[in-house]
Amino acid sequence: MSLTTVLLISLAAIVALGFVIFKYFVGTKKRTGSIYFLAALRFVSIFLLLLLLINPKIKQQQFEVIKPQLLIAIDQSVSIDYLEKGDSVRLFADYLINHPKLQERFSIQTYGFGKELSRIDLDSLAFNKQQTNISKVLNSLEKLNSSNQTAIVLLSDGNQTVGEDFQYFTSRETSEIFPVVTGDTTAQTDLSISNLNVNKYAFLNNKFPIEVILNYSGNTPVQSRFEIKSANSVLFTKTIDFNSDDNSEIITTTLTANKLGTYLFEAVITPLPSEKNTINNSKKFGIEVIDERTSVLILTSVSHPDLGMLKKSIESNEQREAKIDFIENYKNIELNDFQLVILYQPNNQFRSVFEDIRTKNLNSFIITGTQTDWDFLNSAQQYFRKDHTPLSQEISPIYNENYSQFQFENLGFNQFPPLVDAFGFLNFKNETFSSMLFQKLEGVPTNSPLLVTFQNNFSKQAVLFGENVWKWRAQSFMNNSSFDQFDTFIGKLVQYLSATLNRDRLTFEAESFYLENEEINISAQYFDQNYQFNPDGKLVILIKNLSSNEVLEIQMLPGNNQFKVQIENPKPGDYSFEIKEQASGILGSGTFSILGFNVEQQFSGANLAKLQSLAKNNQEGLYFLNDPEAMVTGLIADNRFVTMQKNREKTLHLISWKFLLALLVLSLSTEWFARKYFGLI
Repeated sequence: MSLTTVLLISLAAIVALGFVIFKYFVGTKKRTGSIYFLAALRFVSIFLLLLLLINPKIKQQQFEVIKPQLLIAIDQSVSIDYLEKGDSVRLFADYLINHPKLQERFSIQTYGFGKELSRIDLDSLAFNKQQTNISKVLNSLEKLNSSNQTAIVLLSDGNQTVGEDFQYFTSRETSEIFPVVTGDTTAQTDLSISNLNVNKYAFLNNKFPIEVILNYSGNTPVQSRFEIKSANSVLFTKTIDFNSDDNSEIITTTLTANKLGTYLFEAVITPLPSEKNTINNSKKFGIEVIDERTSVLILTSVSHPDLGMLKKSIESNEQREAKIDFIENYKNIELNDFQLVILYQPNNQFRSVFEDIRTKNLNSFIITGTQTDWDFLNSAQQYFRKDHTPLSQEISPIYNENYSQFQFENLGFNQFPPLVDAFGFLNFKNETFSSMLFQKLEGVPTNSPLLVTFQNNFSKQAVLFGENVWKWRAQSFMNNSSFDQFDTFIGKLVQYLSATLNRDRLTFEAESFYLENEEINISAQYFDQNYQFNPDGKLVILIKNLSSNEVLEIQMLPGNNQFKVQIENPKPGDYSFEIKEQASGILGSGTFSILGFNVEQQFSGANLAKLQSLAKNNQEGLYFLNDPEAMVTGLIADNRFVTMQKNREKTLHLISWKFLLALLVLSLSTEWFARKYFGLI
């Protein structure tokens, strides 16, 4: 208690005593026993009241002993058991946890990890994690103990499957990392497929590329055979020679997509007789062959070089066919045979075409020019109008980098020759249009669209406001010595416009193939009768394993204009699924396959090089499972880990204010009753 507090308490006692003397004894000659009793009560009341105002406090010193942290992080990935080191890891961790000197020196905590970090007991230790993220684990351990000096013992084989490369991780000043190698450090003779790159989709009758990276670990020259198989057929084969210097091979080949549908393939490199790990000698992959064949009708009332250019550019893709026909022959044309109709410089003769496109919800692409009948075009559609004059104007393109309906490259549009169209001002009635290119008039950029796309619930439309597009293709050839870039641009535009919008009230998205242990996400959209997204729908998905006939039922959750579900840890195999909206009974169904591939079983030993690099970057030694005593000795001898004593000063109330208040009420009450008793009230 401070001197000030003592002086205040003393002063309170003096004030209370002075008041009582002045009140009860100064000028009073008859001093009865009742006077002394009442004076005592008044002294107590005044003194307690002053104590409440002073609120005296004392400071108390508390000492706390803080041990440094010893965090034992155990790799629980499948690869530890696969490398037959599970029992050795348990023994090593148990030796550290129960060592008396370490218990005396450290506060010990045990964690397990795979892709995430969690607290564990050795009794519940299991090596069943399908992926490993060592870098994330080290970051998490440092955040958990950022203020205390911490020793992190990392028991791992160093085989990381996801996340940042942990070998470059550097610890903070308050933590030190001690890697322990779990697994064989001697190089095993091993052939493996380290990577396989292939697109999940291929177009019918097209060739799709496959890239395979093969690796060899060993010292002697070997020869093996690489094959790509489908069912019982060998589609590709090659003999590969390896040695200690030439230990990697990249194989690229192409296969032809002959039929529509989904197909499974397997890449295999024949194992060597001395190989222990043969799981990484094969890898399965799948391809879905889709039909990209598109028929495009180009209707015109005039002859123009643009027409031949469009046909050549569209048909540069073998899966597409373009037919040019004059509007006079329209009666002999069946529009339903085409996925896209290009209307070149329409006039009054196109009236029935516009009506058929509107009633049949067909996709269309309008190209205007100096011979376009704008009075007719303004009345024939409801998306835009142009207040035109008989004069013409040159319009240069400006690339819109914010266009988001599909991706296309800037071909240098800003340097392309200008197009020509009728002079006038454009007004759009449809606010949802998206401009691919803007207009530049007489060198002045504008926000008026030159090439624009828009869509309703059933079809897609595009408009190009200008003729002489053939000059753009010629300019692209001059810039690149090839028509490929411009034809790709036209191809993407045609592909976007010719894709039929799904008119089903229940749609879904799911991949045809997933790898084992890969996140499997399926999304769906449910629309009301006006084809507006309905977040109140109740969607349930039923997933059936076609081999075991097991059925899993999951409620799909809404969010971001779609319903989603994530399926955790399904077994490899073929599956069918059915999505049902419970209120309306609307159904959607599909299939997918899960290819067996356990990334944790692709390793034949510990990744010694990365663990050594981690230890070097953190200026620590590297330890091994067969010598736990070396770890104990190193930790005990390390002067960075010392026990600290912290002094905490707590301020406490000398007397509880509740107790003082109770005494004050008691003394005042007693004085009142006493006065009543003595007849002074």
